[in-house]
Amino acid sequence: MRIKTITLFLLATMVAGMATAQQTMPDFLKKGDKIAVISPGSTPKAPAVDKACKVIESWGYVPVRGSYLLEQYHMYAGTTEQRTTDLLWALRDPSIKAILCTRGGYGSSQLLYEIPLDTISKYKKWIIGYSDITALHSGMVRAGGMSIHGNMGGRLSDTGGTDEASIALRKLLSGELPHYSFPAHPYNVQGKASGILLGGNMSVFCNISGSKDYDFFDRDFVAGKDIILFMEDVSENFPRVCSMLYQLKLKGIIGHVKGIILGRFTDYTKPANGYDDMNDMLREYLGAYNIPICFDFPASHDEDWNYPLIEGCPVTLDVTATGVTLDFQQ
Repeated sequence: MRIKTITLFLLATMVAGMATAQQTMPDFLKKGDKIAVISPGSTPKAPAVDKACKVIESWGYVPVRGSYLLEQYHMYAGTTEQRTTDLLWALRDPSIKAILCTRGGYGSSQLLYEIPLDTISKYKKWIIGYSDITALHSGMVRAGGMSIHGNMGGRLSDTGGTDEASIALRKLLSGELPHYSFPAHPYNVQGKASGILLGGNMSVFCNISGSKDYDFFDRDFVAGKDIILFMEDVSENFPRVCSMLYQLKLKGIIGHVKGIILGRFTDYTKPANGYDDMNDMLREYLGAYNIPICFDFPASHDEDWNYPLIEGCPVTLDVTATGVTLDFQQ
């Protein structure tokens, strides 16, 4: 009986240690480092890829294109096998220091189920993107790494990398951790909280919910962790967003959420009767949690408002009457 008790204690200690293990931040880039350019989801336009690669070069890095980034297979940039091949190449090649996704769209979650988690854990590199790329962020965080929710090749092509959010991405890749300070929103809930930042596109991380290995909101993974939850979405109606909020609640993770960052929810249809806008609904559903909440944080599908966030990184969120600050810790 004593041996059995000791064994159970050791197992419990091991599980607790795994649950609270710190994430590993990938190495920052140096001039001349290579950045892989791939399309894990939908197909980009060739001129946009060319322009994005020129921006990467102007930053002092060397863009290296995946073999299948311009393929077209139904709504995807190639078959699942082709897109997986490009991602595995970018992860495994030791000369590649970061991975820039050309665009989101559809299909990134398909790649997760082709790549074992222990494979991802061997090659912790910056994966850069948002929207559908949230699935890859979730996989990288579950593998013990960190990832960048931020502008992709399309935005770099459109602005030449000169917009403030892309400049912030360039600085982040070189080692300058973000410190954000923005004006207050009238719906904000004041308070200060710390935890690891998790989230992204709401519909994507809810769609992979329940995946034991790749869901960064898996109950065992968040056990022992404090979370700063980030959410944004596009073209999702009010009932759908409401359902996803309750999905998070039913998963049992809300007790780990110490603060919430809401990006913009864009391109939705307002119901004839009901809330004034999406923020009005979010305020009602989230206000009861009595934790700091920041509305309209500039990270969303509104690309003018898409400042980079480090998934899996410890952060401190401070919401006051005059503004919001968000600090990342290495």
